Amino acid sequence: MSQSTYRKLRRRVKRRVPLSAVIALTVLSASIGAGSTLLTTNLVNTTQAATLNNSKSAQAIANMSYTTPPAATQTVNVSVSDGIVSTVKKATPTVVGVLNMQNQPNANGVGMSLQEAAIGSGVIISSAGYIVTNNHVVEGANQVQVVIDQRKRVIASVVGTDPYTDLAVLKVPASDITAANVAVLGNSNTLQVGEPDVVIGNPAGLQFADTATAGIISATQRTMPVQDELTGQTLGNETVLQTDAAINPGNSGGPVLNILGQVVGIASSKIAAQNFSGMGFAIPINTVKKIVNQILTSGHAQHAALGISGASLSNIPSYYSPNVPVTYGVWVDATDNPNAKAAGIQHGDIIVAVNGKKVTGLTSLQNILANYMPGQDVQVTIYRGSKKLVLTDKLSNLPPLQIQGNGSGPVVG
Repeated sequence: MSQSTYRKLRRRVKRRVPLSAVIALTVLSASIGAGSTLLTTNLVNTTQAATLNNSKSAQAIANMSYTTPPAATQTVNVSVSDGIVSTVKKATPTVVGVLNMQNQPNANGVGMSLQEAAIGSGVIISSAGYIVTNNHVVEGANQVQVVIDQRKRVIASVVGTDPYTDLAVLKVPASDITAANVAVLGNSNTLQVGEPDVVIGNPAGLQFADTATAGIISATQRTMPVQDELTGQTLGNETVLQTDAAINPGNSGGPVLNILGQVVGIASSKIAAQNFSGMGFAIPINTVKKIVNQILTSGHAQHAALGISGASLSNIPSYYSPNVPVTYGVWVDATDNPNAKAAGIQHGDIIVAVNGKKVTGLTSLQNILANYMPGQDVQVTIYRGSKKLVLTDKLSNLPPLQIQGNGSGPVVG
C-alpha cells in the first residue's frame, strides 16, 4: 500500500482560505512511517486556549461521564437494522460541528476578519461541557466555535491538544449542554472484526450535519501514520480501528459507535486513493480516554520516550548498516536527554528489546513504549557491534512538537 494516500477528514472552506494558506492534506500510508520524522510543534495557538489548575482538573475528571461498558460476552437481542436506528437516535444529539476560525483577508481585499477556515466534527463526553475532536480539526485556529444541536453556536476554549495521537479537548459552558447531549463511552478493547458500527458527523460541512453511515469494524489494530497537517511531518505511528462505514472530509473528530450506541472510536482519516474505498480509520476510545484524562489532569498528554533519535535498522542503507548479528531493531543516531545518556545508550547501538519485548523497528518501539509512563525504568537490550548488552533507562516524556524543516530525518523515541 506504499502508493496509497492517507487523508485527514476535516473539510476546508476553500472559498475563504487564501491559496497560499492551503496545505496538502495527504500523507503516504503506513509503509513509510518508520522512516519519517517524529519531531515536535507547539500546541494550537488560540486566544481561547485555557489552562486548568489542579483543583479544576480534579473537578473536571470527577464530572466526566465515563460509563462501565458491557462485558465482551454480553448478548444483544436486537436486529442490526433496529440497532442502527436506535444508535443514531441516541447518539446524534451528542455530535457537534467544530469550526476552525482563522484571521483571513476580507473579500474586498481590505483588512482581515475571523472566517471559517475548516469544519470538522466532535462529540460531547461530559455534562461539564468537554468535547473531544481531532487535533488537526482545530490546529492553527484563532478561535474555535462549536455548533450544538444544529442551532446553538458557542465559542469553545481549547483545553489541550495532542498531535501525537491527533486528539484535542474543547470546553463549552455546561449551561449549553443537556443530558441528551452527553455521549456514552464504550470499550474499544472488546470490539470484534465484523461487528456493526455507525459513524455520525458533518461530511461536506454543516449543510450535511448529523449524517449517519453504517458499516462494520474491518480491523481492530491497524498501524497508521499520524501526520501534522500544517507541516506535512509524520509524527509517528498509531494503532487505530478500521471501518468500512463511509467517512468523508468533515467527519474528523466525530464518533464511531457500536450497536449499543456507545462511542468506540473517534474518526480521523481514510485511504483516499484511486481504486480504494471503504477504508476509514478511527482512534480507539480507550486511547481517547487515556489522553483526555492526562490533558485534564496536567494540560497535556504524556508519552514515554527512551530519549533517542534513530531509524529502523531495515531502513539503514546497506553500505552504512552496522555489523551486528541481527537484521531487526532500531538504530540509534543520537541520545537526546540525560536519562538516555546516563543509561549508556550510544550512537550506533541497535535496540532489539525493551523489558524483554522484541523491537523490530520504530513502529514496534513506539507501540511498546505506549504501555509505559514517563519516569518508569525499563531494561533496554542492545547490540553494540557483536556484543549484547542490557541497559537500564528511565523513560522521559516526549517533548512538545517543534516544527523543523519538511519533516525528513530520524525519529525520536
